[in-house]
Amino acid sequence: PGADPVDAAEEQRRILPVIQSLAGRGDAVISVDTYREETARLAIDAGAHIVNDVWGAQREPGIARVAAETGAGLVLMHTGRDREKLPDVIVDQFAFLSRSVEIALEAGVGREQILLDPGFGFAKDPDENLEIIARFEELRPLGLPFMVGTSRKRFIGHVTGRDMEARGPGTAATSVALRLKGALVFRVHDVAMNVDALAIADAILDHARPAEN
Repeated sequence: PGADPVDAAEEQRRILPVIQSLAGRGDAVISVDTYREETARLAIDAGAHIVNDVWGAQREPGIARVAAETGAGLVLMHTGRDREKLPDVIVDQFAFLSRSVEIALEAGVGREQILLDPGFGFAKDPDENLEIIARFEELRPLGLPFMVGTSRKRFIGHVTGRDMEARGPGTAATSVALRLKGALVFRVHDVAMNVDALAIADAILDHARPAEN
């Protein structure tokens, strides 16, 4: 929030060498954050596997065509930036993300390529972020898996009073809550802490499932 925007050339200058370097080191899956069609295509050529668009393919819809043509994964994130949000946070999620999915499918992206992201912290105040967590299961009718990125975000500091570097435990708490409500992929800074927290969440889910006859 509040970062100075950069043009496509500067964006590419910063990220393409990093992607190329990471791609040459092993078999890790590499995700690139961009809303620009050109940058997405170059990033995939450099070795990226997933494009994460913080505008949900609504800033440059051609980014969906890149995913369709290359087979790359596509994360469609909700944002409240530069638009008037609907009063109910879940209704607004449905309205925005449904349009993003429509753009992707019309471009030829397979449903199996798509992850959705509720966009924690993107033009959302602390109460809105917390309400999305509390009501997260209401997003399941969208019918696609969700990635979430709460890690160290300001709403966690608002609740805990912790500075950014000390928000790992608060992040892990949100990871557990969101996993229990259906989130699939977690984008975090403190990996080991969240792996353990999610192991507990998955163990709880295993015990909550009805026994097979």
